[in-house]
Amino acid sequence: MGRITSCAGSRGWKMALASTMSATVEGVAARLVTVEANVGPGLPGMHMVGLGDAAVKESRERIRTAISNSALPWPRTKIMVSLSPAHLPKAGSHFDLPIALAVLGSLDPRVERTLASTMFCGELALDGTLRRAEGVLPMLIAAFDAADPIRTVVVPRANAAEAALLGRREVLVADSLAQVWQWITSEAELESATAPEAAAPQRAVPDFQDLAGMSEEREALEVAAAGGHHVMMIGPPGSGKSMLAERIPSILPPMDVQEMVEVTAIHSAAGVSGGGVVATRPFIAPHPSLTRAALIGGGGGTPTPGVVSQAHRGVLFLDEASEIPAPVLDALRIPLEKREVRLTRARREVVYPADFQLVLAANPCACQRVKGQCLCKSPQRARHLSNVSGPLKDRLDVFVTTSGDAAVLSPRDAEPSISIAGRVAAARERAAARWAKAGCNEDVNGRVPATLIRRHFPATESAMAMLQAELIQGKITQRGVDKCLKLAWTLADLEEMDQPDIHHACRAVEMREHQLQREEVA
Repeated sequence: MGRITSCAGSRGWKMALASTMSATVEGVAARLVTVEANVGPGLPGMHMVGLGDAAVKESRERIRTAISNSALPWPRTKIMVSLSPAHLPKAGSHFDLPIALAVLGSLDPRVERTLASTMFCGELALDGTLRRAEGVLPMLIAAFDAADPIRTVVVPRANAAEAALLGRREVLVADSLAQVWQWITSEAELESATAPEAAAPQRAVPDFQDLAGMSEEREALEVAAAGGHHVMMIGPPGSGKSMLAERIPSILPPMDVQEMVEVTAIHSAAGVSGGGVVATRPFIAPHPSLTRAALIGGGGGTPTPGVVSQAHRGVLFLDEASEIPAPVLDALRIPLEKREVRLTRARREVVYPADFQLVLAANPCACQRVKGQCLCKSPQRARHLSNVSGPLKDRLDVFVTTSGDAAVLSPRDAEPSISIAGRVAAARERAAARWAKAGCNEDVNGRVPATLIRRHFPATESAMAMLQAELIQGKITQRGVDKCLKLAWTLADLEEMDQPDIHHACRAVEMREHQLQREEVA
C-alpha cells in the first residue's frame, strides 16, 4: 500500500504503481478503500476494477478533463485503477479525487509517503475544483477509528462544517485538485477544517408559546418528552395534531456533541445534510404514501438510511396514520424495540441506528364531520385505523385525544417551551441518576428494560395491586403493565417523587387507555 515501483519493459516502457486511501459508505458506517493506479504499456485509456457503481465508472473523462485543466500531466498510455477490497461494492463520486491523485502519484516517486498516509475524498468538477462529497463524516470516523489510523484526511472545503465537528486538526480542506497536488509535493499548505464563521442558520423550532389552552394535550406531550414515550394523537381535522407534534423537539434537551456527530453522520450518509451540522433534534414528517423501504431504509443498489434512522435522536411524526398501509406501519415494531434496523444485502448486514420518538396522528373516522357529528356507519368506524395493528398499539405509551376547542393562536400568557423544557430536563436527570445507580445506562424511563423495573423498581404496593387487577381482567396486556410502570415513573419524576404511587399508576392507565376506549366513537 502506497508503494511506487517501476521497471523497464522490453520496449522501454516505464511501469509505475501508486496507491492512496479513500472510503465507501455502507449504511451509516464506512469502510476504508485502497485506491491503486498502475501506468504501463498498452493502448491509451483508463480501466477500473473493484465493483464501482455508475458514479465511479463514469468518472474517467471527468478525472482526465480535471487533470488537464489543472495543468497537470496525464499519462498517454494504459491506466489501470483498482479499488480494494475487490468484493466490497463502492459507490459515490467522492472517489474522483483519490483516483486522480493515484494516477498523478504513479508519475512522481516523491509523493509516495504522503499518498500512503493520507485519505482523500471529493468530487471533481471539470475545471479541477472540488465539490462537496456525501457521507464525509462516516468516512472520517472510519479513518480515525481504524486499527491502523489514517494520519491525515483531505476533504473539500464545502464539507468543512461537518468535518470540523470531530475537532481533529488532521482533517484538512482544499478547494481544487491543483491545490491538493501542491500540498502533496510540499509546495503549499492546507488549512485545517473549521466551521465557517457565517454558519447556516438552524431550523427554527416552533414554540409551545404559540398555543394556549389544550391543557390535557400539552401535559401528555410533556410526559412523553420527559420519559421518551411514544405517542398517538387522534382528533378531527384541524384540531391541532400537527401543531402539537412539530413543537415536541422544542421541549427536548439539546443534543450534545456526540449526538450531533451521530445524527450528522446519518444525514450525511442519507444525502440530506447539505454539508452542514445537524445541531437541533431532527423532526422527520414523511408523506403518508411512503414505502417500507423509505421507512426503514434499503432500496436498490447501495442501501440508504430510512426515515426512522433520519429521525435518530429526534421525533418521527407519521401524520394520517390511517392512510399508511398496515405492512409499512408494522415494520416499525422491531425498530421501536431494538432501536436499530438490520438489513441483509448480498451476504452482508447493514445496521442503521433508529433511536427515535414516534408520534402517530390520525382522524377518528373517515367521514367529513358536519357540526362535529360523525356520519360514518358502525362498520366504517370499525374498519377505521384497522391498519394500526394491536402489537403496534401495544408498543405505544401515550394516547391523546385532540379537539382543538380550547386552542388559541398567538396567546399572551401561554407557557413557553423553555419552561416546559426545564421540567423535562429535571425529570430526565432524576431518571438518569436512578438508573445509573442500578447499572443501567439509560436517561429516560421509556428505554429502561421492563424486567429491571418490575423486579427492583416497582410502584407502591397499592399501585402494583391495581395494575395486577387490570391485567387479570384483561384490560391491559403484560406489555401494557410494563408501559404503565414506565409512565408512572415519569409522572413521579415530574412531581419529584421517590416512588410512583397509586395516583401515578391510575394516571398512567388512563393515558394508555384513553383513546383505546374511544376507537369506536365518532
